[in-house]
This record gives sequence, structure tokens and C-alpha cells, in this order.
Amino acid sequence: MPRPSTKSAPTDVTAKAAPQTSPKSLPFPTSESVKAAKTSPTKAAAAKKPAAKTAAPAAAEVAPAAAAPKTAAKAEAKVEVKTAEAESAKSAERKNVYPFDIQNKSVRKLWLKCQPGEPKDSRGAHDTAPAPVDLAQFDPSEKPFSSGKGKQQDKDQTFKIAQELDGLQNVFYADRRFKLLVILQGMDAAGKDGTLRGVFGQMTPLGVRTVGWKAPTDTEKAHDYLWRIHQQMPGAGEIVVFNRSQYEDVLVPVVEKWITPEQQAQRFAQINDFERMLSETGTIVVKFMLNISKDEQRERLQERLDDPCKHWKFDEGDLKVRSQWDEYQHAYAQLLAATHTPWAPWTIVPADSKTHRNLMIATVLREVLSNLELKYPLGSPALDKIKVK
Repeated sequence: MPRPSTKSAPTDVTAKAAPQTSPKSLPFPTSESVKAAKTSPTKAAAAKKPAAKTAAPAAAEVAPAAAAPKTAAKAEAKVEVKTAEAESAKSAERKNVYPFDIQNKSVRKLWLKCQPGEPKDSRGAHDTAPAPVDLAQFDPSEKPFSSGKGKQQDKDQTFKIAQELDGLQNVFYADRRFKLLVILQGMDAAGKDGTLRGVFGQMTPLGVRTVGWKAPTDTEKAHDYLWRIHQQMPGAGEIVVFNRSQYEDVLVPVVEKWITPEQQAQRFAQINDFERMLSETGTIVVKFMLNISKDEQRERLQERLDDPCKHWKFDEGDLKVRSQWDEYQHAYAQLLAATHTPWAPWTIVPADSKTHRNLMIATVLREVLSNLELKYPLGSPALDKIKVK
């Protein structure tokens, strides 16, 4: 927009043009700005804006013709000021995007019941260990997101949502304001691989990748435990899905007693700070704990042993981990309580039903992505004049 001439602009106009905000560097709000995210900055600006002054009728009637250009310039300046204010308000609204404030009331109600309590800001609480989550209160066999009309109906609904996710991912990739990290964490045979197929299988490979974490290599062990994790973070417009994650470093070492309780608490704090840094630089972190029962795990592990085509998925170490079921459940209870934050909340997914597991995760992801107000970037105006011969 052209600026009004400094010669004709009135001297009482002091508003400055709104600073240009690059859409690719929008900060993601954390605990301090969650409340602001739910308050429209446009309304706040309107409430603070003083009432416009009414021009004196007499002055308008006796104004000489020479004053017309000055009046026009003043009007033009006011238009520019209003435009700048509007752009500033829009920029503030974009900054206050909070993807976890799910708008669908019925989905939000179900989702909140599957969270390990209220998300807590972990900063300044490194010395206070929260009470472990009572996983006994989360029934792995429940199907809160099921339609109740049968397995096939839920499968069809999951497929429909998966196609919607494909469309959202396409715009997400083009928009490039955000990055998305999806964490799938759970015991052996909890369904992490199945979730990848059932939820993300319809997405275009462009802009989506998965990372399956194993025991750290010698090179990885030579660095801090988050070093290898940071290298696999999504780029702008990219979706990355973790099959296991950094949380293995507060599970296995805890159960095997390789680290002390003090070191465990320290790692919780480090992971929280790491995820907060990611969120503040545009990465949306969505974490799912796939919660299966011990009986369901036994059936799935036996199925792998009975089917030669699934032997590759079985490791004898799985039996040792299964014998430590209670210890791992306690370690999960601790990490869920300590790392459930406003910027990276946990969702505990009842996962005995593979169909329901996929339906629930797909539904939550659709709501999160829909909250981002994704859009295709505007092309150059010159493109309208180009004709392909």
C-alpha cells in the first residue's frame, strides 16, 4: 500500500505501520500464552481504541477548496493506520494459535478424559516429583471414540478421516508455518506399526516420514541422549512420526536402574525444556501412549510366534521386558505425570482394540490440524497474467 505524502499527512497521526511478521517464524504459544490464545486480540484492540473524534460541522462548511487535497490525504492516512492495525491484529491472532484447544465439544470431552490430568508447566518444579498417574483408571479395553455401530463402521470412519488427514497434510506442507511431531509410545506389541499404516497410510509420502528408534549406537552413546532425537525433528511443513521416542531414555534406564531417581527427574526436566523449545519454534508435539493390557500383549506376542511371517517382529528380549511389566507400568506412570505439559500434552489411548486405537488417534490429529487455520500461500500477482502456450 502506498504511503501518504509527508507534506499532506496531518501532523497528529502518530501510529506506525505494523511490523511485518514472517509466517514461517511464527512462535508457538506455551503456558503463558495459552490464555491469550483463547482471547481474541481483535476485540481487545477494539476495546482499547479511543472513540473517533467528530469533526466540527462549521469547519467543514467554511473549509476552502485548497483544503480538499489535505482532507483526502488525511483520510488516506487513516485508512492506512486502520489497515496496519488490522494486519497487526491478524498477526497476533496467528501467533496465538493453540492447536490443543479442540473446538468440537464432544471430541474435546472424550479427549480430556484420556489425558493424565491437567497439563502442568514444569518450569521451576524440578525438585518436586508429581504423583505418578494411576494407569489402573485407564481401561485399555474401552472404546470411547467408537460409533457403537460395529467394527466395520469404525474402520470406515477411520479411513474417511485418514483421507481428510491427507488433505490437511497437503495444505500443511504448502503452508509451511508449522512442523508436526507425532510420538507413538507404548509397550511391545502395543500397535505402533499398525497405527502408522491405519492413520498415516493415506498421506502423500512427500512431507511425511517415520523414525523407528532402536537402542543407541556407539556414536549416539558418545553424545547426550537427546542428540540423536534432535537430528530427526521435522522441518517446516513436515510431519514426522516417531515409533518410540526420547521417552525410551526414561523407561529402560529407570527399570534397569542404570540411572538414579535424581537423574530420572533431571531427564524429565530436560525433555520438558526440549519440547518447549520445539514448540516455541513452531513444532507441534502430539504424544500418544498406546495403552494395552497384559493379556492383550500376551496374545499379540504369541501370534508373532505362531506365524512364521511375523517372526521378524519378535525378539527374545521381548519376553524379558514382559516379565518386567509392573516395573514398566510404574515408569510410564511417572513419565506421564512429569511430562504432561501445555505445550506437549499426553493422550492415553485405549489400545486393546486396533480399530478403536486408529480411530481415536486419527480423530485427535484431525482436530489438532484443523485448529491451525492452514491455508495455501498466495502466489505472485504476476501469475494471473501468464498464459501457457
